[in-house]
Amino acid sequence: MLSFRLTCVISILLCLWSCSSNNVLPNATIHPSYTTDIDDYKYLIGPGDSVNIFVWRNPELSGSFSVRPDGMITTKLIEDIEVTGRTPTQLARELEEQLSVYINNPRVSVTIGGYVGPFSEQVRVIGEATNPRAVNYKENMTLLDLMISVGGITEFADGNNTQLIRIENGEQKVYRVFIDDLIRDGDISKNVDMLPGDILIVPEAWF
Repeated sequence: MLSFRLTCVISILLCLWSCSSNNVLPNATIHPSYTTDIDDYKYLIGPGDSVNIFVWRNPELSGSFSVRPDGMITTKLIEDIEVTGRTPTQLARELEEQLSVYINNPRVSVTIGGYVGPFSEQVRVIGEATNPRAVNYKENMTLLDLMISVGGITEFADGNNTQLIRIENGEQKVYRVFIDDLIRDGDISKNVDMLPGDILIVPEAWF
């Protein structure tokens, strides 16, 4: 009797595993950056940033507010306002519109502290980098700046076959960059501009 029950339990578990193994995980959603031109960069607010809101002549409505992981903040009069992906100026104008329900002709200015930004603005380095990680984008960031941030590449890296993946007009483009020539040979002509959302894949060399 015990053997029969055990067989039934095993059968059920195998059935559940078989059913679950046929499921397909959804693809990760790619959120392209709004910045497509190195000379037209505007900082976007992201989770972890500190948003400093100043309401002219209304100090009781002013203050510093942390952006939650869901991309929202709660101010003293407005609950759950979405701020991720907005510039400080865009947020200031939206706050003025919403505060006009409570006060006459509000004037709002917004500054940012922390400078974390949304994930879509980060530059990611994976593979044979010394310290592969996601790096917060900064205006006019170049490949050399990025390599300094991750400590360069390892001795096992094939730097000259590194791939730079970039979303352009909704499509994925792949470019080859020459890190060995840049940081090991000092060839500055191999330095290129980075854009928010870029992914750098540093392969291992085949010896």
